[in-house]
Amino acid sequence: MIRSMTAFGSARAESAHGSVNIEFRSINSRFLDVNFRLPEDLRGAEGIIRDLLGQHVRRGKVDVRVNFTRAANESEIQLDESRLAAMAARLELARRYIPDTPAPSLAELSAASRGIDNGDMDTQAWMAMCHDAARQALAELQAAREREGQRLARMMLDCAEVASGIVDAVERDLPALLAEHQQKLAARLREALLAASPEGLSHISGEEISARIAQESSLFALRIDIAEELSRLRSHIAELRHLLGGGQTKGAAGKSTGSAGKRLDFLFQEMNREANTLGSKAGALSVTRAAIDLKLQIEQMREQAQNLE
Repeated sequence: MIRSMTAFGSARAESAHGSVNIEFRSINSRFLDVNFRLPEDLRGAEGIIRDLLGQHVRRGKVDVRVNFTRAANESEIQLDESRLAAMAARLELARRYIPDTPAPSLAELSAASRGIDNGDMDTQAWMAMCHDAARQALAELQAAREREGQRLARMMLDCAEVASGIVDAVERDLPALLAEHQQKLAARLREALLAASPEGLSHISGEEISARIAQESSLFALRIDIAEELSRLRSHIAELRHLLGGGQTKGAAGKSTGSAGKRLDFLFQEMNREANTLGSKAGALSVTRAAIDLKLQIEQMREQAQNLE
């Protein structure tokens, strides 16, 4: 399955103890990089969430944000004015240095006012809520990553169609190009033979004529033979369609090997190598232009592949 590394997912889990909100935000990265922002009371949920992400996400920078709210029946809304005044003073002081410091919720004010600490929390129940919310948020994140991945795949398949059309055009023109170069070769051979023997060919031995023809033919063959490059480009385009169509290479145990993004990046390197060789062998302006157009399409696909898992 083709997935983008850019997506968002969130979920909420509730119980008699309160509620937990979890958000996942992911962007592209070479490796899996998970960053957490969660309250100290739920610090124990980091391992649960990290393990869950590691089972389903291979690459990407994932920011995890966790918030919770106690139920009213767990911490009655009772406020102590003197403690509230002290908290307000501390908040004002904090905002002098960190202006975006958020204000505490009413439940948090009540808990602080009554001196409640996380020793009053049912750790097992809250960890279960964290796991439930993380599982739901991850499902939403994966669905968003798949939708974005399919959009990127369609864009790359459109580029692949254009690249395939360029290869088709070069193959159609190849017979005419060969005929043109054969004429050039014949003229060059005549010039070379006349330069070797201005008095005529009767003064040149058969061995000399054969050697000259072999030399010029060899140069011609190296210069004009682009059939191998076109064949490889067709093979790479077929593999690209296979990968973007949902096909994956399976290992001995039947599991997919490697990420689609990394496999595509390697494939585009090979395609770019063939396009460069095609340009270096170009015996006509049309082939040079075709090689440039191919490189442009490959670069567009490579840029899109940077966002795939």
